[in-house]
Amino acid sequence: MNLPPFQGFIRGTVQVPGDKSISHRSILFGAMAKGKTTVEGFLLSEDCHRSIECVRKVGVQVDVDQTNVTIQSDGIESWQEPTEILYTGNSGTTTRLLAGILASSRIASVMIGDESIQKRPMKRVTDPLKQMGAEIIGRENSKFTPLAIQGKELSGIDYTMPVASAQVKSAILLAGLRAKGTTVVREQETSRDHTERMLTHFGVKIEEQDRVITLEGGQTLHPAHIVIPGDISSAAFWLVAAAIVPNSSLTLENVGLNSTRDGIIEVLTDMGATLDISKGQSASHEEIGTVTIQSSQLTGLEISGSLIPRLIDEIPIIALLATQAQGKTVIRDAEELKVKETNRIDAVVTELKKLGAKIESTKDGMIIEGPTPLTGGKITTYGDHRIGMMGAIASLISTDAILLDDADCIAVSYPTFFEDYKLVTTGS
Repeated sequence: MNLPPFQGFIRGTVQVPGDKSISHRSILFGAMAKGKTTVEGFLLSEDCHRSIECVRKVGVQVDVDQTNVTIQSDGIESWQEPTEILYTGNSGTTTRLLAGILASSRIASVMIGDESIQKRPMKRVTDPLKQMGAEIIGRENSKFTPLAIQGKELSGIDYTMPVASAQVKSAILLAGLRAKGTTVVREQETSRDHTERMLTHFGVKIEEQDRVITLEGGQTLHPAHIVIPGDISSAAFWLVAAAIVPNSSLTLENVGLNSTRDGIIEVLTDMGATLDISKGQSASHEEIGTVTIQSSQLTGLEISGSLIPRLIDEIPIIALLATQAQGKTVIRDAEELKVKETNRIDAVVTELKKLGAKIESTKDGMIIEGPTPLTGGKITTYGDHRIGMMGAIASLISTDAILLDDADCIAVSYPTFFEDYKLVTTGS
């Protein structure tokens, strides 16, 4: 896709699609509950369709009407053994969370993902599940997919997380729901807590104190109604666009403002962005609000430590933001970027350098000097939706056209991205 240089400014109001993390969980949890679960604001992306397809293959009825979804299930006890392989595509959330659920079921199944998923680490999930008594076979001692899982009765464990990962934490908690005894997960850094919030919404008793999450086994989920806010990870691209394109002002409505996901808001504020946040009434145990941002002078800063898990998916667009900030921006403690859809440290640095950015990789992040004018060029997305969107936003400040080698990959999380791109750029 060829994106010509942009001459105007950003204006308008955008409502980004539903949160991807919450959309996945609404399907998986609704499939575990006995009865009818309804969902509003579901993200109709490729990733989330993988969760739908997987639960359909174990006998759960899922009906989709635009962004409204109905899940009718007889409960996980009635899941049928699938006659087909469960294909999870590019979705790490589907793969890892479903592994935890299937491990404590009574059925045998096989999961496989696309080429990217087959390279992503699964041992961080399969090891604690095996400690609970799970029967899992996969490539290189269950380090990679495909994974063959024979569901069986598990026992709760007390597990200290070696890395901050909501997917790993969630897999253990979901396995612990049906396990004997108590499951305890100890986090060194707080990861996103959508699973804990949604389990509470489905009637599960779960405790959290000082990053220690405790769950008693033998609990069942009760059907619920889920309202999904807009995905702040998707909103981040427009927040950055409005911050760096001169004379811009943009409002994002119905955005999720979960405190474990709002790192992008903190970074923009600390850089000097002009932000106005109006929090609305929470829905389904998730905070929602409206964010208005105007372009302004920005200053570089250090991003590290406990802030990283709250913005790990936003680092590609934060790197672009930093190219327009005065001074040095240092991103540390972000090794997790190396095991995303691609090695995002290398990908971000390589592609932004093509555009003239002063950016260097480090062993756990990157260093960016700004402000630097960006030229055009060809962006390789590596099939990574967030690299693709970063390139598209870069076209709004580049002196020449930007060519995306694969714009289709953006549909993984934001299928209407270019519709909103046109909306905010033609409004000027």
